[in-house]
Amino acid sequence: MSDLIVSPSESTHAVAVARTARLRGGFPRVSGKLLTGVIMLGAIVLFGLIGPLLLGDPRDASYDALLPPSLEHPLGTTKLGFDVLAQVATGTQGSLFVGAVAGVVALFLALVFGVLAGYFGGALDETLMLATNIMLVIPGLPLVMVIAAYVQHTEGLGDLARSSLLVALVLGITGWAGSAVVLRGTARSLRTRDYVAASVVAGERPLRVIFVEILPNLVPLLAAQLIFGVIFAVLGEAGLSYLGLGPTGSITLGTVLNDAQTGQAVGSGAWWWFVPPGLIIALIGTALSLINFAIDEIVNPKLRLVPVAARRQRLARRAGRGVGGEGAVA
Repeated sequence: MSDLIVSPSESTHAVAVARTARLRGGFPRVSGKLLTGVIMLGAIVLFGLIGPLLLGDPRDASYDALLPPSLEHPLGTTKLGFDVLAQVATGTQGSLFVGAVAGVVALFLALVFGVLAGYFGGALDETLMLATNIMLVIPGLPLVMVIAAYVQHTEGLGDLARSSLLVALVLGITGWAGSAVVLRGTARSLRTRDYVAASVVAGERPLRVIFVEILPNLVPLLAAQLIFGVIFAVLGEAGLSYLGLGPTGSITLGTVLNDAQTGQAVGSGAWWWFVPPGLIIALIGTALSLINFAIDEIVNPKLRLVPVAARRQRLARRAGRGVGGEGAVA
């Protein structure tokens, strides 16, 4: 039996491979969905923050109407002579503001109704869930339309009645029920855990148990529900604005689409007026959805195994076909 001789070059290569494996093992693998979503969302946020500072007044009507895209106006102009790129940049900022405010408001209400109902149970649970079920039964879009139309014609609100802040509050107040149901179920499950029961037996106050023992375990789920609320708010604001119920006192992507619709952009062939705001809305939804999918994979590791299992099945089928082909040739 001959001895195995390893050359110096092979030994050095083996050491390098082992070192690379250790380095890779020392850092967690970043999800491709998460990285793509964060890059897309970061680019959109930078465009919404920096764009309005660099592009000037979006309501400057000193340009010719319906100019096609050019070097001076990369996205052309509107029927009133507004620069579309400046309008889209300011509209992106407005839509992101609406989405962020509405998402936070909806998440706060979902926390109050869902976590309190799930932890305390009893009569409080039944009362809070009754209110939640009522909000779930009422159709969301008609409810938002009615509230937005009523508030905009309410005297005494002044500029607030036409602001994006009011639309964000309306969307947040009407979009929390689904998240509350999810948080209630998870809170009820966490309430039966040993560490929560130990805190209760030790005499900890209920609110301290909720904030110290339950909420930290809900962070991934809270992030997912916040993202869902932001997506709902951005799309909801775009729908309201397209129907003429949006924040007429400020510019959002929805109001840009509404202006394009009332200005007959489709009929006049001014595609540069309505395509960019619609594309930005789609990119916002895509970026947030990718981040949400990545969070779901973190919360439920089994989801990460599905692509691996599918890849293994494909490789097994290919190997089987290869063996079958070699047998046929033989």
